[in-house]
Amino acid sequence: MVENIFKESLRFNDNNSLRDPERRKVLKLIAATGALFATGHSPFVRTSTFRTEQAIQKRLEEIIHNVVVIYFENHSFNSLFADFPGLLDPLASMPPELLVQRDINGDILKRLPPIWKGLVPYEQVVGDRKYQLLQDFNNTLPNAPWILTDEEGNPLPHSVIHRDLVHEFYRNQLQINGGRNDMFVAYSDSGALPMARYATTDSNLKMWQLAQENTLCDRWFMGSFGGSFLAHQYLIAAQPPLYPNADWSIAKNKITLIKGNHAHGIHPILDKHSPLNPIKGTLKFSQIGSLTPDFYCVNAMEPPYMPSAIGADKKNPHLTKRNSSAVLPPQHHATIGDRLTDAGISWAWYGGGFQMALEGKGFNGIHTNFPEAPNFQYHHQPFNYFKRYAPGTKDRKNHLRDGGIGNSSRANRFLADAESGNLPQVAFYKPQGSLSLHPGYADVDSGDFHIDNIIHTLKQGPQWEHMLILVLPDENGGFWDHISPPKGDRWGPGTRIPAIVISPFAKKGFVDHTIYDTGSIQRFLNIRFGLEPLPGIIRRDQAMEAAGTAAPGDLTNALDLKA
Repeated sequence: MVENIFKESLRFNDNNSLRDPERRKVLKLIAATGALFATGHSPFVRTSTFRTEQAIQKRLEEIIHNVVVIYFENHSFNSLFADFPGLLDPLASMPPELLVQRDINGDILKRLPPIWKGLVPYEQVVGDRKYQLLQDFNNTLPNAPWILTDEEGNPLPHSVIHRDLVHEFYRNQLQINGGRNDMFVAYSDSGALPMARYATTDSNLKMWQLAQENTLCDRWFMGSFGGSFLAHQYLIAAQPPLYPNADWSIAKNKITLIKGNHAHGIHPILDKHSPLNPIKGTLKFSQIGSLTPDFYCVNAMEPPYMPSAIGADKKNPHLTKRNSSAVLPPQHHATIGDRLTDAGISWAWYGGGFQMALEGKGFNGIHTNFPEAPNFQYHHQPFNYFKRYAPGTKDRKNHLRDGGIGNSSRANRFLADAESGNLPQVAFYKPQGSLSLHPGYADVDSGDFHIDNIIHTLKQGPQWEHMLILVLPDENGGFWDHISPPKGDRWGPGTRIPAIVISPFAKKGFVDHTIYDTGSIQRFLNIRFGLEPLPGIIRRDQAMEAAGTAAPGDLTNALDLKA
């Protein structure tokens, strides 16, 4: 009988339930009550939880007025925080036999392969010393995690830029290997480099100091498998974009060839000439493209609107060239920006170097020598893929802002808004490429200083008293981590990454062991502002609960909510 009442309630409220947060909560309560009656449990336990959620939301409304997300680039947790004090499972405590890497057949590697093309392929001068570490350097490493060093065995300075690592949707899943994390080397393009980490402490990484003073989350996982493109899409939409009818389009060559041609498969077809042992070379695939066999875009494509690396359309300079297979069609599904706008919440995406990119100076508008700056990354601007935010629209004018460049409010518009107290209620800040910490074109020191400078500016600003700041990378950048991601849905979660919660209300000196993923940012915004969850958030929660894991947290455990 309870089950029938529940079904009738859902049918009766179907047209309105998704628009009314309070009604949704009631429906969730009804659903929980029906399940509890069915299993013989008291429904009043759920009522208590419901009231607690209401109390939390009310408290958050009192204490958090501004949310800032600082989204840097490409580091696993181990890469920067492997042995931070207070971790649940620090790297140093793990048995060595659990940390070894295997080839794609499951055999343990006798040693790690060389770093293909060299650790530091481009000569750089740091502290009056030249650095260039080619492929013959570090070519006899044991099969174990290792610390980045120079030729004398000293820790590699954080201001040296080392080579990039492959970080793609399919490879990340294969590297994780069902949670064993033992095929990062086998499916990488950089030999031993995935197993490397920086020699970080509070004396040489300002983010360590920020984490010590606030809350570090040591069970935060990438919301999606793979690289930055999908990580940014997941941040704002909790799902990948779609290329409709891609098999009949100019982009049909972007469809990944999967064993058995299964849309949900994760094993791209190997090239018949590919080496199988990573000691002998990197794996080669027939075709790993941007699209899945059912046309979801999971690896980078260019936006349909300028700025874009493809260049402008001749007839309309606001649009990207239409004759390229690398351009994704405009997207139409809902984003967190839509939810915030519809709820009357002010928000903005600040893209570092955005205006310079529009002017055609995105790569080297500041200087052309290595590394180039600002080195704007077009696929790191997720809202630029959506029709709602197309050039000329009101939403683009209101919400997509130039973040400026550098570390001064004279040129950095995000910092200028922070200083003047003009940040919207929700602000996403994407640093320019040269300050993003991305291996291959950005160093750790510069990005670390940039983040610390941002936090200092925010703390000195008039909005700090009621602010919550999230500092985290978009994804792991191809670096290994030893903690198994929880089982979720088709898109993630992926490898563990570090996340720091900074606020007057953040727990101090606290390491939070709650399971989070990138979607936890949306979960916090949902509870704070009473937003309707995006479908991808609901699917992820349901998938993880079905797999026997709690749904990812909403950040409230990282906060001191006592009145």
